[in-house]
Amino acid sequence: MKIHIKYFASIRETVGHTEETLDLDEDEVTVNTLKKKLAALSTDHFQALCGGRLVRSSVDFLMQDGEFRLRDGCEVAFFPPVTGG
Repeated sequence: MKIHIKYFASIRETVGHTEETLDLDEDEVTVNTLKKKLAALSTDHFQALCGGRLVRSSVDFLMQDGEFRLRDGCEVAFFPPVTGG
């Protein structure tokens, strides 16, 4: 399963890039599972996504909670609750 990930605002600044693609072997992955897998990639990913801050997510441009199940080719965006223009 290939997932396209985009980072915005302070999350982008902490991770150090705007987007990446992750290939996963699992057939079923939720947004929360994806966050945990990304957090394991680096300290920066962990701080941005799981370091005690609130993170919102959207899947294919629609707001989704952590239990939303992803499918191959999804675009997942992570951003803080308030972002500027």
